[in-house]
Amino acid sequence: MQQGNIAAKFSAFSEHWRPKVIASTNGQEVKLAKVQGVFPWHLHEDCEEMFVVWKGRFRVELRDKIVEMGPGEYIVVPRGVEHRTAADEEAEIIIFEPAETRNTGNVVDETFTAPQGVVI
Repeated sequence: MQQGNIAAKFSAFSEHWRPKVIASTNGQEVKLAKVQGVFPWHLHEDCEEMFVVWKGRFRVELRDKIVEMGPGEYIVVPRGVEHRTAADEEAEIIIFEPAETRNTGNVVDETFTAPQGVVI
């Protein structure tokens, strides 16, 4: 059994764009991330990616539209769809994706590519 407190987990780290695993289920990981600024354009060829806003304002930019979200709102980005994420001020998000998914998808970026599987 896995159990925890999401607010407490968010308070355990401060860096941006470095997802932390808090749970796993059926090959998927539940990750928390603090975000601020603009993430690089990328895509995930083989998987969907779900973002849920926990705190703040967060957006997912697609080539043909921008989706703005606040606390309690979510989006699922389909596999193969190029996107980037952004937050003008710090936001906290929950991410659901397969365990082997690199946060920068098809892009390797010295600043933004995070180590995989960091558990808090």
